[in-house]
Amino acid sequence: MARALINIPPKAKRGEIITIRTLISHHMETGFRYTTTGTQIPRDIITTFVATYNGEEIFRADLFPAIAANPFITFTTVATESGTIALSWSGDNGFAATEQVQITVE
Repeated sequence: MARALINIPPKAKRGEIITIRTLISHHMETGFRYTTTGTQIPRDIITTFVATYNGEEIFRADLFPAIAANPFITFTTVATESGTIALSWSGDNGFAATEQVQITVE
């Protein structure tokens, strides 16, 4: 299972721009490599990252085989109200991971 590191400020002022940083640990395989016996290694990558703020999508990224292992994604949003920021990753072979972080807006 993948391990996610997430950096979101726990508190922010209303209207403040906050930076969200996330790093997920995942063994990425492009599908272009072969074993020593000539067998192709199947593709296994994270294909989609979605961030929601109180259920509303605020960021989406489609990832492709050129993405590095353990992808680091950073983006900004405006703190509008207290609630939940949910981060979801999905990929090949049924891979799915979701993390949620609470934020308090003053």
